[in-house]
Amino acid sequence: MGDSHGSTGEGPATVLFVAGMSGAGRTSVANVLEDDGWYVSDNVPVSLIGQLIEMVRSDEVGARKIALVVRAGDPQFSEQIAELRDDLEAGGARTSIVFVDASDDVLVRRFEQVRRRHPLQGNGTLSEGIAAERAMLAGVQASAGTVIDTSNLSSTRLRAIVESTFPNVGGTGLTVAVQSFGFKYGLPIDCDLVVDVRFLPNPYWIPELREHNGLDPQVRDYVLGQEDALEFINRYVDLVGIVARGYKREGKGYMTIGVGCTGGKHRSVAMSQQLARRLEEASDDDGSPLYKVQVTNRDLGRE
Repeated sequence: MGDSHGSTGEGPATVLFVAGMSGAGRTSVANVLEDDGWYVSDNVPVSLIGQLIEMVRSDEVGARKIALVVRAGDPQFSEQIAELRDDLEAGGARTSIVFVDASDDVLVRRFEQVRRRHPLQGNGTLSEGIAAERAMLAGVQASAGTVIDTSNLSSTRLRAIVESTFPNVGGTGLTVAVQSFGFKYGLPIDCDLVVDVRFLPNPYWIPELREHNGLDPQVRDYVLGQEDALEFINRYVDLVGIVARGYKREGKGYMTIGVGCTGGKHRSVAMSQQLARRLEEASDDDGSPLYKVQVTNRDLGRE
């Protein structure tokens, strides 16, 4: 396979095989990993996995943590995965397996609810297909470092287990998009939270500031220098923290905050920039940033 260190110079690759019973929740586990910064690929043939890892470890992609959803389809599946892990580790990669399982009764119920055939059912019964897959995966399950039984797990609890077992790659939690806008152009339709900063004096009515915008130092300093402007930002950062904790519990990874003034040119732009700056500075107990922040100014330049 070649050297799994790749050419990025950032240490060995970590390759996580997401295996398990059909209907147990492999895709759900993969979605959590992808949200948390892993490079995820689903249903790659075992024979092509080595080439895929070399590609995603290249300078162009630069992934260091790779999750591969693998599905049993061959009686020698367990042996193939074992050989592949040996090959990857000989090349310098770290490998592990998370096995996603559920009781047979639960699997039967899930397949019946979605009216799907089991991939190994053939001309037999659903139970026979489940039994065939379980036998085919016995070796993989035995070598798994983590086994997650989803029989009685909610999606929120499953996410919590995955995130505690395989921490966020980027060290960041919630992605926060801060967007300034003008109320006269309408509310953004995709905002989770809306901030109205029209309580601040409007620079539009100051002739020397009218033609400037909130990105310009003179407007920024004027807006942030107003009574209660910085206190409002400080308290709103605390409010975002409360909402973010709830989002994390619910498995949500993205928040959009709309910051509006009349025209989306002065106050909202300056306050958006300051809010984003404060959110970027927020960190948890070990110093990792709490948010990955993006800023856009929807209506800047419309006048």
